[in-house]
Amino acid sequence: MTVDPLAHPTSDDVAARLRSRGLRVTGPRLTVYRTLARLGGHRSADQVAAAVAGDGPGLPRTSVYNALKALADAGLVAAVDAGPGTALYEVHGHSHHHFLCRRCEALLDVPAATPVQDLLGLQLPGAVIESAQVVLRGVCPQCAGTPAS
Repeated sequence: MTVDPLAHPTSDDVAARLRSRGLRVTGPRLTVYRTLARLGGHRSADQVAAAVAGDGPGLPRTSVYNALKALADAGLVAAVDAGPGTALYEVHGHSHHHFLCRRCEALLDVPAATPVQDLLGLQLPGAVIESAQVVLRGVCPQCAGTPAS
């Protein structure tokens, strides 16, 4: 089994990553990044805030949202569009796409051998494409084996 060094980053690791992306190292950013890395998977801002509060003195929801935005803008955290009004966050790691089940709302990682902007041959003269997302929607294998409710 391979251990993911980003799963439980030290404060020094997180601080170095923040600085490498031009961000100030603040307590809320360190806490939110470490919590999201520890939780793993795709998490809402409210889930991150609840986990932070469960670890001790919590942060105001606004601080959690601001930290997630700053971390996403810096490319340390990926924000996944899971539908209207729903943003889920994950620590930026390997390149992958997502599959959203319309029945159970599970969000699954789909391996990607090629970044989507290269795959689609996207070109926009004069622009710099920084990221792109593919979210596949349908019925997951578990729900496909059960009757619709």
